[in-house]
Amino acid sequence: MAKLGKRTRAAREAVAGKENLSIEEAVALVKSNATSKFDETIEIAMNLGVDTRHADQMVRGVVGLPNGTGKAMRVAVFARGPKADEAKEAGADIVGAEDLMETIQGGTIEFDRCIATPDMMPIVGRLGKVLGPRNLMPNPKVGTVTVDVKTAVEAAKGGEVQFKAEKGGVVHAGVGKASFDEAKLVENVRAFVSAVAKAKPSGAKGTYMKKIALSSTMGPGVTLDVAAAAGE
Repeated sequence: MAKLGKRTRAAREAVAGKENLSIEEAVALVKSNATSKFDETIEIAMNLGVDTRHADQMVRGVVGLPNGTGKAMRVAVFARGPKADEAKEAGADIVGAEDLMETIQGGTIEFDRCIATPDMMPIVGRLGKVLGPRNLMPNPKVGTVTVDVKTAVEAAKGGEVQFKAEKGGVVHAGVGKASFDEAKLVENVRAFVSAVAKAKPSGAKGTYMKKIALSSTMGPGVTLDVAAAAGE
């Protein structure tokens, strides 16, 4: 077995035996262990009691974190004419139509969120196999297929986070940076958990939220008290 470094060993010892914490306790512990030279992302992972193979158990949605993510979001928009101008004025990083489709088909994906006006979906639809697996496919359910591209771009730039249950029913996302104040991280975590709770699908049976864990990019994870985090 590889020998653990001093920082890793100290971080693991700090969280040993600490489980089912309150959001405040978990944030404080994870933040104190984020000691890398870069500003680590604080990440949340939620294990849900759903089977994503069934359409009525799919969990997906979007939430505007009250204090943003701390990450500069790169936004691409499929639009033409006045809507393309609107997207550029709102701060979109990339705007295009067939030219953008060809760029993506060529393997260049230099964005974190993709937005499209409804009339552009026949073009965007050809990119399903490329954008789908990366969770970048525009979808009206999360507001990324819309005529109001200005609002969509501004929301993406302002700290809006999309979430989608992956195989195994796991939802994960970044909810801020280690440099954030503890209170701001707590607010973001509460907002995210609340959004996932509200996105409970009709087909979910039994326990919906099974486990919630918080960690930093390079640090160990700690589990939260699910009932308390969900406000039950």
